[in-house]
Amino acid sequence: FALPRELEKFVSGAEIYDSSCSPEARVYYIDRAGGYYLKRAERKTLFDEAAMTEYFHGKGLAPATLGYYSEDADWLLTERAHGEDCTHSDYVSDPRRLASLMGERLRALHELDFSNCPNKGILRCYLSCAYENYTLDNYDKSQFPDSFGYRSAEEAFAVFQEGKHLLREDTLIHGDFCLPNIMFDGWDRYSFIDLGASGVSDRHIDLFWGAWTLWFNLGTNNYREVFFDAYGKDKIEPYLIKVIAAAEVFH
Repeated sequence: FALPRELEKFVSGAEIYDSSCSPEARVYYIDRAGGYYLKRAERKTLFDEAAMTEYFHGKGLAPATLGYYSEDADWLLTERAHGEDCTHSDYVSDPRRLASLMGERLRALHELDFSNCPNKGILRCYLSCAYENYTLDNYDKSQFPDSFGYRSAEEAFAVFQEGKHLLREDTLIHGDFCLPNIMFDGWDRYSFIDLGASGVSDRHIDLFWGAWTLWFNLGTNNYREVFFDAYGKDKIEPYLIKVIAAAEVFH
């Protein structure tokens, strides 16, 4: 592939490994000077991720952004985050501790000031996307645990319609709070990656995905309540997690 000229100095002569895990983007690990990650996607699709990665980096919660370029395609270059993602055996082998720390660190994220966040207004887009996909009959519950599932698109849409007005744009969220996107360096240091869905929205989006990833990656729902307890149930409305689950089957 043809790189933007500004990126050539980072990749020239370096070992490069394809670490992609999504059809929407290609991700390459550049093995040089501590490591870099280079993401390539369709033009104008990585703008928010670039801005939010830099924003989270300013809060000490993400690797530094080294360059964003939008030409025939989008390119995003970042430093390598310290440590390993939370699907690593060091972490999933101690699931109770993992679920507890996930809850604590998500609550810490949600308590941060977001007054200068560059990506506000994302809840409106989130809701409109769910509505549009319902009208297009794009419904898929296959990736959701039974306890969050719905028997039909109509049942899910009814819950979504009934509860969507209760969602609030009042919290800085990750937007895709899953184990592969949470980096632990030991059990003390942590950061986040893949921040394209982050911004100011409703906390229950992250809470839903936190519960989902524990089920999906650990193969059990046994640690959901550990996660919720560590987060603090004073800020959790279980009904709104069901509303988010209803919205997500249309995303």
